[in-house]
Amino acid sequence: MSPGQKWTVLPALALALVMFAVPVALIFREALFDPAFTLTHFERFFGRPVFQSVFRNTLMVATIVATACLLIGYPMALFIVTRPPRWRPLLLFLVLVPLWMSILVRTYAWMVVLGREGMLNHALLTLGLIETPLQMLYTSGAVYVAMVQILLPIMVITCYSAMTEIDMGLVRAARVMGAGPVRAFRHVFLPLSLEGALTGWAVIFILSLGFFIVPALVGGRRDALIGNMIVNQVAQTNWGFAAAMAIVLLAATIILLALLRLLASKFLHSPRQEST
Repeated sequence: MSPGQKWTVLPALALALVMFAVPVALIFREALFDPAFTLTHFERFFGRPVFQSVFRNTLMVATIVATACLLIGYPMALFIVTRPPRWRPLLLFLVLVPLWMSILVRTYAWMVVLGREGMLNHALLTLGLIETPLQMLYTSGAVYVAMVQILLPIMVITCYSAMTEIDMGLVRAARVMGAGPVRAFRHVFLPLSLEGALTGWAVIFILSLGFFIVPALVGGRRDALIGNMIVNQVAQTNWGFAAAMAIVLLAATIILLALLRLLASKFLHSPRQEST
C-alpha cells in the first residue's frame, strides 16, 4: 500500500474508532468500574442459573433462526440468480420491500396475524379446520416465525451477491464433461457459493443475538432473550450489570464466529474441495 493509499484509510479507521471502539470502551468501564474495579456484575451473571438459561436460549434462538434463514434464503437466491436478467431486478425488489418497513411495524403485523382473533385463526375457523382459536401468539413458534421473516431478506441478498460472482461457465463445463444438473450443482456451484452462504448465516446470527422487540411482543415469558434482560436492566438504571451482560454477549459472539470461520476455512480449503 502506497503512502497516498494509507491516508485514504484514515477516515475509515477514525470512523471505526468513534463508532465502535469508544462505545465498547465505555461499556467495559461501566461493567468493571462501579465506581472502583470490581467483578461483581460478572459474578452475579454467572452465579445465577436464570441468567445462564436466558443466555443459552439466546444462542439457541439465534442458531435456529440463522439456520432457517439459510435453508429458505439460499434456494430463493438461487431461483433469482437463475432467472433471465430482465426479471432479477423485480424479484430483488420484492425481496427488499419488507426491509423498508420498521421492525416494530412488522412485529405488530405478526401480532395481528397470529392473535386468537387474528387473520390466521379466522381463516382456519372459516374453513372448519379448527373449532376453537389456536394459541399461536406469545409462543416460541411465533418468535421464530417473526424473526425469520424479518431477517430473511438479508440472507437472500447476501447469498445472491455471492452467486452473481460465480462464473456459470464452470457449471456449463461440468455439464459438458458429463455431470448431471445435481452433480454439477453439488460439486461446482455449491462450493463456490458456500462462503457467501456462511457469511449470511453469520450476519443473521449476530443480528438475532441482539433482538429484543420481537420476543417482547410476540413471545412468552420463557422466550426472553439476553437483549430483553439488558433493556430491563437499563430501564432500572443498573448500568453496570447491563454492561456486563453486553460484554458477555460480545465475547461469546466473537468466540463463536471465530470457531465458525476456522471450521469454514478448513472445509472450503479441504483437499476434497481443491480436487473438485
